[in-house]
Amino acid sequence: MSDLPLTPLSKIPNFDPRHAPSLGTDAHLPAVPLARLGAEALRERFRSPPVWEPEVRAEPRFTDRPPARAAVLVPVVLREGGPTLLLTERSLQLANHSGQVAFPGGRVDATDADANAAALREAQEEVGLDRSHVELIGVLSNYVTGTAFVVTPVVGLVRPGFALTLNAGEVAAAFEVPLAFLMDPANHHRHMLEWQGARREWFSMPFRDGETERFIWGATAGMLRNLYRFLSA
Repeated sequence: MSDLPLTPLSKIPNFDPRHAPSLGTDAHLPAVPLARLGAEALRERFRSPPVWEPEVRAEPRFTDRPPARAAVLVPVVLREGGPTLLLTERSLQLANHSGQVAFPGGRVDATDADANAAALREAQEEVGLDRSHVELIGVLSNYVTGTAFVVTPVVGLVRPGFALTLNAGEVAAAFEVPLAFLMDPANHHRHMLEWQGARREWFSMPFRDGETERFIWGATAGMLRNLYRFLSA
């Protein structure tokens, strides 16, 4: 890991989620079997979804502004060595969730036909992922962030051969994490914080990417936890 000072990942004073003690992982829960992570298995799961409940629906509110609709693309890249998930590190210039690991995505615009269209548009604008490489297969339950975004996670299968072009104003980096790693609760750390009289609980999924630790937490980790519940149901 770099010796450079870490940029805060939260606007809560004197709080950095990377230093928050882990209360433990959920290693007692089974990982999603590898057979369920293949392209056809994922298509079939969304065609005939099981009875399931999202584990994380909403975060404690940190703003009084009206809710805003948003959509993210959950891009499952179909690599020969096993599927990966394409994630981004948000630019430090952004007003919301700067520096955090995120899915490509953002607000649903008035010109977007629906959440699917918004997710594809945002992915193309942020990282240059051409929609011709993406096969949308379904959506997960909405997730409400503490900043009042009502986010629809749109799941897509991404055919390899794409080239990324990052929008430097929005994205600092793009990287891939094995889907099997993210769908194994042994890698899901639990955390808890008391702040301003409220108790906040969250997941993190730290991933070592070469010399860099990608700290996945907050809304992204919450949506990934819901994806785990959906695929393991």
